[in-house]
Amino acid sequence: MEGFLFRAKAIFAFDMKFLIVGLGNIGNEYAHTRHNIGFDVVMAFLTKHGAQLKQERLAYMAEVKWKGRIFVCICPTTYMNLSGKAVKYWMDKEKLAIENVLVVVDDLALPLSKIRIRPGGSDAGHNGLKSIQESLGTTDYPKLRFGIGNSFPKGMQSEFVLGKWDKIEEPVVQMKILKCVEVIEAFATIGLTNAMNKFNNVEIQL
Repeated sequence: MEGFLFRAKAIFAFDMKFLIVGLGNIGNEYAHTRHNIGFDVVMAFLTKHGAQLKQERLAYMAEVKWKGRIFVCICPTTYMNLSGKAVKYWMDKEKLAIENVLVVVDDLALPLSKIRIRPGGSDAGHNGLKSIQESLGTTDYPKLRFGIGNSFPKGMQSEFVLGKWDKIEEPVVQMKILKCVEVIEAFATIGLTNAMNKFNNVEIQL
């Protein structure tokens, strides 16, 4: 009986730990661009919970303990194209199942007013997601997609993604960042399906 209780506690502890990954590029030239929104969401989550990033292997990392959960939060230092190396390393290091990983990423296919949490989905041409897919061997890992819209002239996608937010967009972006912090908390407390039901149809506008 004691052995069973020990195993039950171990499984419970395992299920209560989560890896939160913000995608982005290191360097001041990339700070607060559309492509770095994953970094900004993770930073907002850490600020709310009084934690600070420190440089670790392949990523800036911080740990948050909240409501019996442990959030291992990383912003990879590998640059976007090699994000998978950091995700795989920290998953293995923390002994985490893939369903306990949440990747926060910018998404051109969603309007600025929307966020979307999903249990899987293709990389849709996003180099960070492509790298994670290659490292994990699957597209079936939870993603929190932050809509950035696609209001750019033909042939200017790269400049748009790597550009800063327009002044008129910034208030909505800040509201959405705070909403994404709620999504991260919900993902770990009420589960992916309930978080999807709660947030996927929310329209965030001024």
